[in-house]
This record gives sequence, C-alpha cells and structure tokens, in this order.
Amino acid sequence: DFKCFVMVASLVIGIIFLIAGLGLRYWLNRRKFYRRGPMGAEGFSSYESSVFIKFIEKVGKWIAYGLIIFGLLSLWVYSREKKDREIQNMEIQKQN
Repeated sequence: DFKCFVMVASLVIGIIFLIAGLGLRYWLNRRKFYRRGPMGAEGFSSYESSVFIKFIEKVGKWIAYGLIIFGLLSLWVYSREKKDREIQNMEIQKQN
C-alpha cells in the first residue's frame, strides 16, 4: 500500500534529517570550543582564515537548523498520518 510506504518514508527521513542536523550542530560547536585558548579567545592563523571559517560555520549552522526543522516536520507528518490511519481503521471496524 502506497500510503504505508509514504508513512514509513516520512518517519525515516525525519529521523535521518533530525540526527544529521543535531550532529552538524554538535560538530560545529565542538570545533569552536576546541579552537578557544586558555583565555577564551579563539585562535586563528590569519585574519582571512578567521573570516572564512566563521562564515562557513555560520552557513553550516543555518543548514543544521534547516535539517532539524525539516526532520521535525517530517516526524509531525508521520504522526498525523498515523493518527488518520488509526481513525480510518476504527471507522471501518464500527461499520462492520
């Protein structure tokens, strides 16, 4: 049944995107943490690398937010489809 396939696909996609987004956020924050020195200042080899790395990390952070939001929306769609399917099954049982 195609609807069942869509339900499982939205569940799997939701979990994958949620884990990927959370993993990306963790990785970016870990890099930033270990780049800090004893005084709390971030250490870069040059100004250009500082600008480039901060820009890439900012873009990565927004990509991670997008992945997390998309994953949560996919899980929400799965829960709605599951609830609708249960309601349909109950209506079919009442008719019989």
